[in-house]
Amino acid sequence: MPEQLVFAMEVFLNGLMAGVLYALVALGFVLIFKASGIFNYAQGVMALFSALTLVGIMEGQVPFSHIINAVFGTEIHHFGWHVPALLAILITMAVMVLFAWIVQRYIFRHLVGQEPIILFMATIGLAYFLEGVGDLMWGSEIKKLDVGLPQGINDWIDLTTYNIFDYGFFIDNLDIVATVIAALLVAALVIFSQYSKEGRAMRAVADDHQAALSVGVSLNFIWIMVWSVAGFVALVAGIMWGTKSGVQFSLSLIALKALPVLMLGGFTSIPGAIVGGLIIGVGEKLFEFAIGPMVGGATENWFAYVLALIFLVFRPQGLFGEKIIERV
Repeated sequence: MPEQLVFAMEVFLNGLMAGVLYALVALGFVLIFKASGIFNYAQGVMALFSALTLVGIMEGQVPFSHIINAVFGTEIHHFGWHVPALLAILITMAVMVLFAWIVQRYIFRHLVGQEPIILFMATIGLAYFLEGVGDLMWGSEIKKLDVGLPQGINDWIDLTTYNIFDYGFFIDNLDIVATVIAALLVAALVIFSQYSKEGRAMRAVADDHQAALSVGVSLNFIWIMVWSVAGFVALVAGIMWGTKSGVQFSLSLIALKALPVLMLGGFTSIPGAIVGGLIIGVGEKLFEFAIGPMVGGATENWFAYVLALIFLVFRPQGLFGEKIIERV
């Protein structure tokens, strides 16, 4: 088999793995958009904040220690204990549920029936506020996140591909774990949104807030539930990205990578988020491999957005999105 074809196969597999990580972030956007019609600009910051909180809890770090020490002249930074990863994840999830309740109680409860642009602007403000709170609570330094997930090259794939192609593929164990988790998440979310009472209520709220209220749907409950689930998805994405590249404030920028994914898959489709993520992941890796050397490289920075722009021109609703017809 030609050497370049073997290399392309490895690039293709790594693109699939990268696409899964993009899709994990996009899932949070889809959930909130389906339930409220809001494009949640804060989803990337939610992944950052959940990862920061998880690391802080695991390491026994004192929240707001910089402020406390500055005000009282102390030097307290840690409680002196470490929390097991599983317990820390459960506590962090409880924090994200509390965050969902606060968002609903003090922000979106007062914005029912407002224009989508008003709701979008509210999420922009929420994103910057949450990023500032994360900085004050846990500090701005880069943090290492280790919850026990396997990392490094998968020896079985390396050995198997070497025996077949005389060249071992480098596939990260963390990417394989992320793929399995993403598949389970998508399956669970599809079943939930399509077949559960709460899922049907979520779709009703997305169609029309006031109409859903008039037939007895609790808008407060639905929005708290959806923001909690989106917080859980953000936590999973934060764990994967934080484990891979460290927990740092640039982690919030992964939301920008989710935009092309949503444009391809559709803002209202959970499976579309996965398919869009895989297309973007594979496309940018193969494009960099095949075309990058001819144009000086760095095509991964812009390829996804060009592809998304093409989709906007020819299919604005995305591959799996619902085509909206308005009567005038």
